[in-house]
Amino acid sequence: MHWQSFIVALLVTGCSVYAMWTLMPSAARRVISGWMLRLPLPSRFAAPFKRAARATSGCGCEGCDRSELKPKAAPNGAQPLTFHPRPPR
Repeated sequence: MHWQSFIVALLVTGCSVYAMWTLMPSAARRVISGWMLRLPLPSRFAAPFKRAARATSGCGCEGCDRSELKPKAAPNGAQPLTFHPRPPR
């Protein structure tokens, strides 16, 4: 029974930390990430903190507006129209 309680305590603690980190404001996440990056962490553990330490634009777009798959403009500046058929019901 002792090991089972220990494993449950680890799971509950891990889930609580994950929920706190996810629901925490991004400004607080950046501050905590800065503190954690001062510790000698292996690169595998430091990668999420480096990602959280960067200031984001706030729109949730991770560069999707800079896609290389955008249609090229015609020489006269006209943009081509793409019609997508409605799927059958």
